Amino acid sequence: MNEPDRFGAVGLRRAVLQSWESSPTRFREDANAEEDLRLGGYRDRLLVELAQNAADAAGSDGVLSVELVGDELRVANTGAPLTAEGVAALASLRASAKREGASVGRFGVGFAAVLAVSDEPAVLSTSGGVVFSAERTRQAAAELPGPAEELSRREGAVPVLRLPWEVDGSPPEGFTTEVRLPLRSDVDAAALLDSCTDQAPGLLLALPALSEIRIGRQTWRRVDEDADRVVVHGPVRSDRWLVHRASGTLSHSVLAGLGAERRSEAQWQVTWAVPLDADGVPIPLAEDVLHTPTPTEERLSLPARLLASVPVEADRRRAAASPATHEVLTFAAECYPALVDKVPGEHRTALVPLPGFPLSDVDEKLRQGVNDRLRVSAWLPGAGSKPVAPLEARALEHGTPELVELLHDVVPGLLAPDLSEARHRRALHALEVRRLGAAEIVEAVSGLNREPRWWYRLYDALAPLHEADPHAREDFAALPVPLADGRTVSGVRDVLLSRPDSDLDPAALLSTLDISGLRIAHPEATHPLLEKLGAHPAGPAELLDAPPLADAVRNSVSDALAGVDVRPLAEAVLRLVEESHPRDWLRALALPDDEGDFRRADELLLPEAALLSVIDTEHLGEGAPLSVLDPEIARRWPTELLTSIGVLDGFGVHVEDDPVEPDERFPDSRQWWAEQEAERPEEWPPARFIGVRDLDLVADDAWPAAISLLTRDPQTLEALREPHGYSAWWIARYALVEGHPPRHWRLPGAEELAGVYDPVPDVVLDQEALRLAGVRAELRVDDVEDAEDLLQRLGDPDRAIRAGTALRAHQVLGEAVAEGVVDPAEIDPPEMVRSVSGAVVSTGRAVVLDEPWMLSVLEAPLVIAGGSPEQFEAEALAELLDLPLASEENTLRVSDGGRVQRWSEVARVATSCELLGVEVPHGEVALHDKLRVQASTGEHQVHWWVEPTGAVHAERTPDGLARALAWAADAWPQRFALAALLADPEATTLLR
Repeated sequence: MNEPDRFGAVGLRRAVLQSWESSPTRFREDANAEEDLRLGGYRDRLLVELAQNAADAAGSDGVLSVELVGDELRVANTGAPLTAEGVAALASLRASAKREGASVGRFGVGFAAVLAVSDEPAVLSTSGGVVFSAERTRQAAAELPGPAEELSRREGAVPVLRLPWEVDGSPPEGFTTEVRLPLRSDVDAAALLDSCTDQAPGLLLALPALSEIRIGRQTWRRVDEDADRVVVHGPVRSDRWLVHRASGTLSHSVLAGLGAERRSEAQWQVTWAVPLDADGVPIPLAEDVLHTPTPTEERLSLPARLLASVPVEADRRRAAASPATHEVLTFAAECYPALVDKVPGEHRTALVPLPGFPLSDVDEKLRQGVNDRLRVSAWLPGAGSKPVAPLEARALEHGTPELVELLHDVVPGLLAPDLSEARHRRALHALEVRRLGAAEIVEAVSGLNREPRWWYRLYDALAPLHEADPHAREDFAALPVPLADGRTVSGVRDVLLSRPDSDLDPAALLSTLDISGLRIAHPEATHPLLEKLGAHPAGPAELLDAPPLADAVRNSVSDALAGVDVRPLAEAVLRLVEESHPRDWLRALALPDDEGDFRRADELLLPEAALLSVIDTEHLGEGAPLSVLDPEIARRWPTELLTSIGVLDGFGVHVEDDPVEPDERFPDSRQWWAEQEAERPEEWPPARFIGVRDLDLVADDAWPAAISLLTRDPQTLEALREPHGYSAWWIARYALVEGHPPRHWRLPGAEELAGVYDPVPDVVLDQEALRLAGVRAELRVDDVEDAEDLLQRLGDPDRAIRAGTALRAHQVLGEAVAEGVVDPAEIDPPEMVRSVSGAVVSTGRAVVLDEPWMLSVLEAPLVIAGGSPEQFEAEALAELLDLPLASEENTLRVSDGGRVQRWSEVARVATSCELLGVEVPHGEVALHDKLRVQASTGEHQVHWWVEPTGAVHAERTPDGLARALAWAADAWPQRFALAALLADPEATTLLR
């Protein structure tokens, strides 16, 4: 009895064997093709390919079972049973029976994956069964001449899946079809089962038509919780997936590049899926592969899994290079933002592909497309109610809910505060979202008109950012600040912070005043951050340091003259000074005088000022330098406060550091400056200038009282004591004591000046006060006036001046000329001079002694001298007096040559020099018993002489020898000691 041929297997075998017999090359082609599929394209895809077939057979709610029975792997599925077309497809290469409605398989070659584990695969269905056998195929091929010869070359390898044989058997209960695979001996059954276990969860996601997969005793079930969430429950854990599906129709133009089988399917499907944790938070994938919908070998680095109907190559491992592939991938990228939009807002950036090297060409295209779509799609949670596209979005560098809430209506596209966290930074950077740091925040709020409390809240929200970012301080310094006067200014620096809790609130005190440039923050906006950024607490000291207030004070007098009421300014300033300490510029504060006019504070005198007793009354009042302060102001405010801002009680003092020119406010200061600069150029300009004001306003007869007042006040006393200072200089020249300047007089105890200067009259001033006022205590020539005055006094025959005093006076005059203090060209030479004898003689007969040995031959009453040779500049004095030098009149000659000896050979010279520490001269001396010199008028006896040639002569007397030795040894001051040693031999012994 013939067996039934339900699937046409006999005809299929006959047709194949005939083709092999007629063309042995066809046998070889079939064998090679199947070998390629087994060893290449479909290796390691056993469960994948069988699951696809099961999914296509089931249509929906399919169940797949995999179990190991002995050495046989059995894979059963529900759904449509095996048909003749199905058997024909299994027995053919690239001729699938799947047409309309098939969801996965396309080419009919996937079943070749079974050859990786079995040589005898069988398919048992409720409609019947077939088996494929390598052994039976070899036997059939061996009977054919051409294939038999090929078998010997291929070592028995045959195309197993070309010849089907019907077989009895049925699938397990509850299943429609079962594939039975007797495993080859080289297959590790346990490893194969483990591999299937690993693939099961992914296949349930990839194949929606399957709802359950059983492998051995383990079961995985797919549950669609809703349209967006899929759960795969497994024996150990449940995998949750968030999915987004989309579909559409491909255009005919892109289908044209595909094969006939593929062109018939114009529909495209895309599913994006991302795993979720138990709380519904996405778990981005680090690496995956493209699923079409089963896995390929196209590596992807996207955070989500892509399952798409991308055309693939025959082995289903790679995407086909075609326009259709490009279009499906483009549709997939366009769908990606919809998946992201289903994720809770704070987790959406986890699905942004981060920068990195693409893992494949498909990966590169998808990453670029996905990011392009993400940039322009509105999916980022905005600070308001609407999502924002990344290209229009702004994220705060360090955002907080408070800061975002304040800025959401200020910054368009501002993102929710959570997106400022560090975990979102890389994703937002990849999307080119602009981040707003300190500088951008400042720019955004600049020009805003908000209530002070809003600004306080902004500063409070920015304070943590200021602490976290060390670079933010400089940017935040430009923040706007609302002021107490209603304005809002840009920039924190120079802003003063009010102190509403203090007894003296500067905002209340000054905010009503029209002070240009004074910036006091509104009390409701005052925040600690402002002080950290450079604002200053608006205490009295800080306000007094504010340049705008100083400018207002400096302009207060001119404002008063223009009709402005400056009394509130004066009131506010005086209250501030009460709580702080004065500044120098407060002297310009406008205050009323006793006639109702406004004057600078330092031009006003207290009603009871001590200075009033010495000031000439013509200098007081309207148009005068000084006025008297309004008595009401004087009664209201403490005297110490008023004088601290410049109101005068005594003389005022002005101090200037590092002056560069004379202060024209002080009379004759230019003359003082020029004299001091000429006298000490290396010390000029001085490090500071201290000047006593208003000295020129003192009444002529009040100077003793004025000097007493000056020396009692520590400040003015310091000014008088300043070395080479202006104040003492001016008083010495222009003050009057009994009708004369102080330097006209000498101190009573200055006996050195007796005869030259008269003692100062009794004016009830102590010695220190008189000295500081310029009354002379010593012989000094400080300027041309001093020199002229001293020459006039020396030439006054009515003055009894001692010879020694005259000698010292001439010495001081000579030194003044030699040192450049006095220029002889500026002085008219005197007509009368005082000689060394004390006599006053006409300058027509006098000479200036420049060679001391000539004194013994000159008439003393006609000789002007100024001291010892090394101390006296005879030429300078002669120039000043316009007199000849004595040496210019010298026509004297030594009468005889004397006995010439070296100084070292002269008795007692060496010993005397040694005792006095004087070098013995190297030269010679001519010794005379009596030394005479010849003149036109006769012969003169002298003790010592020096010829114009330098030859030294001396009498053999202790005095003559000592003077000559002192001159030759340049030891003129020791001449008297040398004379004593040379005169007494016992003195030499005694000194030894």
